[in-house]
Amino acid sequence: METKIVALANQKGGVGKTTTALNLAAAVALRKKKVLLVDSDPQGNATSGAGVVVDAQQNIYHCYLGTQETKKCVVPGRLDGLWVLPASIDLVGVEIELIAMEQRERRLKQALRPLAGRFDYIFIDCPPSLGILTLNSLTAADSVLIPLQCEYFALEGLALLVQTIRKVKKSFNRDLFIEGLLLTMYDRRNRLTYSVAKEIQQHFGDQVYTTVIPRNVRLSESPSHGQTIHEYDPASAGAEAYVRLAKEFLRRNEKQAQGGRM
Repeated sequence: METKIVALANQKGGVGKTTTALNLAAAVALRKKKVLLVDSDPQGNATSGAGVVVDAQQNIYHCYLGTQETKKCVVPGRLDGLWVLPASIDLVGVEIELIAMEQRERRLKQALRPLAGRFDYIFIDCPPSLGILTLNSLTAADSVLIPLQCEYFALEGLALLVQTIRKVKKSFNRDLFIEGLLLTMYDRRNRLTYSVAKEIQQHFGDQVYTTVIPRNVRLSESPSHGQTIHEYDPASAGAEAYVRLAKEFLRRNEKQAQGGRM
């Protein structure tokens, strides 16, 4: 199997993007897959949430600049089958440093190329913006997974993100496609949740995952302990939701491999 690269993107913050990148990657690893979690967000929350301590000289910042080999920056996570390419706060300045570089939109793609075949899946956690780091992630990826909070403004932000994906597809990555849309922070008691979910499903049909991620306190707590939800509280509603999502994600990918995209 070839390595598949999935970017998790949404320019709106607080939608569960990093939580999904971290816990989906871990859940896929628990299903006996070799998984790399790439933290391309200067906040470094996926890195700390995976319990990884950043080496100042060996992290994704140096991979973007080409001053360090990517394979030397990849570190094992706490779970079997999960590795992490960590981020440091230095990543904040990378947008300015890339301005003068050739093919600045393809720096991450070039950095990940030597890892092809070493992993089954690579998940990239993008920053909550549509800047050069997200552009690099979309150029490097095979597909985009979009976490969406069930609120009205999610629909406005989604239109802008889809527009950006189309531009990237046209200019830098013609094979890029939407892997799926994931409804997060789902509150069954809230009427707005239902109406937003229904509208998204009407627009995107089968691209919307059947699995939804509920509001769950344990999901919010686990990163502060440097643990995925599967380590922190595997019996929680949040952990069970990400296990279901991993199964659905892998099932869809098996179908894609057999007969093209859904």
